[in-house]
Amino acid sequence: MKSILNRLAVVLVVGALSSVVALAKVHKHKITFSSDIKVNSTLVKKGTYDVKFDDETGQFTIQKSGKVIAQSMAKLEQRDKKAGDFRVRSAGSGDDTQLLGVQFGGSDKEVVITSSGTQSGNN
Repeated sequence: MKSILNRLAVVLVVGALSSVVALAKVHKHKITFSSDIKVNSTLVKKGTYDVKFDDETGQFTIQKSGKVIAQSMAKLEQRDKKAGDFRVRSAGSGDDTQLLGVQFGGSDKEVVITSSGTQSGNN
């Protein structure tokens, strides 16, 4: 009887740990920037890119053809309501346009770019 209870306990613990890992995921979206934009100090030229955010690591990445163009740490902030589609938040104009955050469609959280931990690829 004890061995059955021990096995059941192990199954429950493994199931609980697996569910926590399953909640973390990578959000992806394809975006076209109509003008150059900066991710912290990294210039991202106008064009089409893949935007990714990993919930678990807090890593925000902009890639083109599988090549990392810019990376930054980011955090999730709660929003009042869910976004109907993908949204980009930026500040500034011209050469000083700075990417502040993105919101993935269907999410009630915004990915906010933090000013530390930026890395860049070769443009």
